[in-house]
Amino acid sequence: MLGLYGFAGWFIGMQNSRFPMYIAIVQNVVNILASLSFVYLLDMNVAGVATGTLIAQYAGIVMALLLWKRYYGTLRKRIRWNEIWQKQEMYRFFQVNRDIFFRTLCLIAVTTFFTSTGAAQGEIVLAVNTLLMQLFTLFSYIMDGFAYAGEALAGRYIGARNQVALNRTVRQLFYWGTGLSLGFTLLYLVGGKAFLGLLTNEPSVIQEADTYFYWVLSFPLLGFAAFLWDGIFIGATATRQMLYSMLAASACFFLIYYSLYQQWGNHALWFAFICYLSLRGVAQTVLGRKILRKSLSI
Repeated sequence: MLGLYGFAGWFIGMQNSRFPMYIAIVQNVVNILASLSFVYLLDMNVAGVATGTLIAQYAGIVMALLLWKRYYGTLRKRIRWNEIWQKQEMYRFFQVNRDIFFRTLCLIAVTTFFTSTGAAQGEIVLAVNTLLMQLFTLFSYIMDGFAYAGEALAGRYIGARNQVALNRTVRQLFYWGTGLSLGFTLLYLVGGKAFLGLLTNEPSVIQEADTYFYWVLSFPLLGFAAFLWDGIFIGATATRQMLYSMLAASACFFLIYYSLYQQWGNHALWFAFICYLSLRGVAQTVLGRKILRKSLSI
């Protein structure tokens, strides 16, 4: 897993997002075929699923190694082994990883609390929250692709000290982000409830989802900036500022929920989550211009 994450990050850093996609496709195909074979042909039950997943992981890392050797093998001569363990560079590397790690902990804390709090309000509310979050997850996957692009291109242009190209990249990302957000808002408005019908046939859950569905319509426009800035900040290695933004947004999430849940119930949870997404985007927008300017001057 560590090797796969390392290769995925390296390929994306080289502006090659196709290879991680190819690897992920191969992993999933191998996982499906191996798991089905072990479970249904060899009667291995759960152990068969685990074995199929393990084989898929090794298939992915072997494929990553072969792709790197085939297309980037000539770069081996540029590796300076004696410089790998430079103290200052290693400190900077782990500093960036530390900030991203704690930022991820905040993200997990919010999403886990969201799920557990919904579960505490009963099976129907838990089911409704889970279904509606699928719409957010779908949108987030789309925006993650643009975040990865922003990450790779921001790092490239900051490294090249190319202010014009960097500004153009940021503008294009937000043009696309705004357009996609409007498109998803319209899509969810027209077909979102029909999509929920594909996920469940329980009438009580679908009926209860109507009560909270308008929160879903606010996801795209209020949340897309946070995804795009995350990519840009990582590309600029401004992970400390990204962490600060996440800490502030997470604190806001819990503060709003505990202030309103007695009056609003589950609506307080959704409102707190929307504010959490919005504050991340607003805070990073305020910090973004200063960070990009500073990165180019280093």
